[in-house]
Amino acid sequence: MSEIKRFFRHCPNCGRRFEIRLVSKTLIDSQEITEDYPLRAEEFSAGSDAYLDLEETRPTIEEIEKFRYTYRCKHCGHQWAEIREKDVRET
Repeated sequence: MSEIKRFFRHCPNCGRRFEIRLVSKTLIDSQEITEDYPLRAEEFSAGSDAYLDLEETRPTIEEIEKFRYTYRCKHCGHQWAEIREKDVRET
C-alpha cells in the first residue's frame, strides 16, 4: 500500500484506540454472479407506450469480493488480520 491509514478502533491486545494502522489490504477471492430478475411495473415510466410482459427479465450482476485487512497497533506492535466481504450489485 502506498499510504498508511489510521483507524479509530481499539487494539484487541492493549485496548488503546487511535493507534491502529492499516498495514495491508489483500484481495482473497472474487466472484461474479449473474441473475435474471423480473421487471416490476413501476420500472416502466408513466405515459410511455411500454407494456408489462410477464416474461420480461433484467440481468443483475452481483460481485462479491473478499479482502484481508491487516492492522498493526502503533502502541504495542500487535498485528492482526480481519476478513471482510464487499458486495456490489449492478443492473
